[in-house]
Amino acid sequence: MTDRIDTKLAELGLALPAAAAPVAAYVPTVEVGGLLHISGQLPFDNGALMTGRVGEDRDLAFAQKAAERCALMLVAQIKQALGGLHRVERIVKLGVFVNSATDFTDQAKVANGASELMVALFGEAGKHARSAVGVAVLPLGAVVEIDAIIQVAS
Repeated sequence: MTDRIDTKLAELGLALPAAAAPVAAYVPTVEVGGLLHISGQLPFDNGALMTGRVGEDRDLAFAQKAAERCALMLVAQIKQALGGLHRVERIVKLGVFVNSATDFTDQAKVANGASELMVALFGEAGKHARSAVGVAVLPLGAVVEIDAIIQVAS
């Protein structure tokens, strides 16, 4: 699966970043009971954190790109935790948190930036359950944060 995903990333003009280290008192991943739980990942573009509030100083397109960048970081965390992507059986769930103005209601469209990338990379196994929630603020002023649950082969 790793080769297929590397090929797809190249076709999309994307590359996996290095898996980010935790910024507080937690671990990036926990594998238990056939599931890999991934802590919330923030969006980085060319090494810079993507910050702001959608509907205030950031638009939908920026937030969708940020969600895609979070998804790339999730895949990087999966690869680091599992020693590759060969054990991924399914993307089970994404939890998408969007730093939103009070009148912004397109959190689901923002989350599509991550969801569509997961399907592009993992095919049917990339289709997942999801939450998309607007919040008043995120760590470090990030515009989006996404966590995940991944089903893994033993």
